[in-house]
Amino acid sequence: MQIPVFTVDAFTNRPFSGNPAAVCLLENSPSRCFIKTVGNNARMAKPALSVFQKCHRMAVFQESSVIFNNILDLDEDLHQKIATEMNLSETAFIRRLHPGDDFTKSSCFGLRWFTPANEVPLCGHATLAAAAVLFHIRENKNAVLTFVTLSGELKARQVEDHIVLDLPLYLTYPQVLQEVEELIKAAVGDMVVQDLRYSPDTKKLLVRLSDAYERSDLEELQVSTQCFLSAEKTGKVKGLIVTLKGNSSGKHEGHDFYSRYFAPWYGIVEDPVTGSAHAVLSSYWSEQLGKKEMLAFQCSRRGGELKISLHNDGRVDIAGKIAIVLKGNLIF
Repeated sequence: MQIPVFTVDAFTNRPFSGNPAAVCLLENSPSRCFIKTVGNNARMAKPALSVFQKCHRMAVFQESSVIFNNILDLDEDLHQKIATEMNLSETAFIRRLHPGDDFTKSSCFGLRWFTPANEVPLCGHATLAAAAVLFHIRENKNAVLTFVTLSGELKARQVEDHIVLDLPLYLTYPQVLQEVEELIKAAVGDMVVQDLRYSPDTKKLLVRLSDAYERSDLEELQVSTQCFLSAEKTGKVKGLIVTLKGNSSGKHEGHDFYSRYFAPWYGIVEDPVTGSAHAVLSSYWSEQLGKKEMLAFQCSRRGGELKISLHNDGRVDIAGKIAIVLKGNLIF
């Protein structure tokens, strides 16, 4: 078997920065599709069911978590094996949803994301990478691409030198410190925490540092995620965001907020630039700053910039640039 594979650096226009994602195009002729349960994503799957019906014009026979897997296309376990082989924070798999579909001409595709350890329900930077492969390598001319995913319908469009993702916006709620105190200590040590929030939809914990800190303090923070798994006692946290209000003056003027993101629960020590985390951060900082248009920077070693625009319908546009750094084939 031979599968086209690409590596795309997302949320940057410079190679070897931003967040790299592998993208696999599953080109073999699809047969029939089936629906399989994965985890506890039934609530998130319902939007995907309606999109699946719309794209296929056919009935769906079971309402459970949706995975669109073509039986003659790629064995289920090979998705995870390929993601482990690629060894990037995410590997995206794009598939055609109908025998007549074409990566160059069609506008609706199936999309799944795998870390080296498991499948995840949402990944922003790998969606950006997937759209980049279709727009720039397959030269898809559609104004908008629709991806059918475990998080429902995700759309991507090109605006000048950015690709804009239409993602769900996730709310956060106050989190009691005592429940996660050991985890917070493992993450930020003795640094002063100004606010603590939790996003139940994404299982992400948001830790806001005091406004007295600067971007350099966040960048220099030494985090040992090995302690996270044992320190997290509630069982409800699957990702930890550390965030800081931006500066209105100085060398890094212009960014509304900064962040770093850690997800050892998914086998990711630190994710360089995280679209899904910004679907959480966008709602929080919009509320805090009273803004719907924001510019964010994720302060990992590779770093990346995200342009944010909140809708009034519970969605958010997250835009970024891309750099395609590898084209090839998996052969096995």
